[in-house]
Amino acid sequence: MKEAIKRSVVVIILIALAVAAGFGADRLFSAIQSKNYPRAYSEYVQKYAEQYGVPESVIYATIKVESNFRYDAESYKSARGLMQLMPGTFEWLCGKEDIDPESVSIDDPEMNIRIGTKYLAYLYGEFEIWETVYAAYNAGHGVVRNWLADEKYGKDGHLTDIPYSETASYVKKITDARQIYEKLLEQDKKAASTMENQ
Repeated sequence: MKEAIKRSVVVIILIALAVAAGFGADRLFSAIQSKNYPRAYSEYVQKYAEQYGVPESVIYATIKVESNFRYDAESYKSARGLMQLMPGTFEWLCGKEDIDPESVSIDDPEMNIRIGTKYLAYLYGEFEIWETVYAAYNAGHGVVRNWLADEKYGKDGHLTDIPYSETASYVKKITDARQIYEKLLEQDKKAASTMENQ
């Protein structure tokens, strides 16, 4: 309760300061959301987004929801690193990239982002719909294939119902986080363009 009150006070102070400083609504949004939605490891995110054709906003959203940017995160199911990869999935994807999994660490931020992004690209190649990809990242692609084959859960490649509540919640969290990251990245582009034109 005390933590929630502190957060509310901080937001009110930020709003008051923003109004006093003459910030626009976009800049205020950016200031508040940048704190809650960091973009750490941006050099790796940009590099592998381009290499594997995955939007930066999807990678950032995945890291945010999976580990909240903790490179040493480990789940009770043994998923590890920024993008919470299972060791078996990590080894399998390293093999697809001609990387000896024994020579690299799943906990290394760059390698975790590289292989996690490769996995997102692989899933997108199979499902072609980002919400379905998020479900597969969480529940497993075999499970999602079975859901899509059942009219109770899927139609035309879209999941119409997700029977696992954890996965349904996960898809919503990633979707919401991605929307925020898209706005923040768009604001960065606008700011950079303004600077270039001055």
